[in-house]
Amino acid sequence: MAPHNGVANRKGRTMHDLGHLAQDISILHRSYYKDSASAFKKLQLNPTAACILIAVCDCPGINQRQISQYLAIDKGLTAREVAKLESAGYLRRVKGKGKSISLDATEAGEGIADKARRIRASWWQARFSSTGVTRTSELLPGIERIVHSLTGGLDTSSSSSPRSGHVRQ
Repeated sequence: MAPHNGVANRKGRTMHDLGHLAQDISILHRSYYKDSASAFKKLQLNPTAACILIAVCDCPGINQRQISQYLAIDKGLTAREVAKLESAGYLRRVKGKGKSISLDATEAGEGIADKARRIRASWWQARFSSTGVTRTSELLPGIERIVHSLTGGLDTSSSSSPRSGHVRQ
């Protein structure tokens, strides 16, 4: 049974509405944060702080506002995490033009960011390996396979299911 409001894609399978795609992406996000938290804790980080540190290493001279926008996180959360990263010796504030303050990683921060990147890559590689998703897989079926492997999917046999007809692979 094809889901209602579905649109056929190139392979004739039905692509589900964007709400389902957004929900699947949200599941990936929460699963990554939950699964990686203990590894990041060993680095004196949490997953959000790791993302901030990587962003600073990838874009030296970035400021807190830019980090908030780039990572789609609250400015207050960004400020708190930057302060923690600074206290840990991973970041330093650098005076720019006028009142502007930019952020740069310390040598220790660069090393920790490399470890954080490996944690992130390892998590994704494990998801790809366990589901058969590759770098060339189509986006939607690939995300659905990974989410199914994390959650077991939903029982779609009931017509009252929110994803009635949503077929997981």
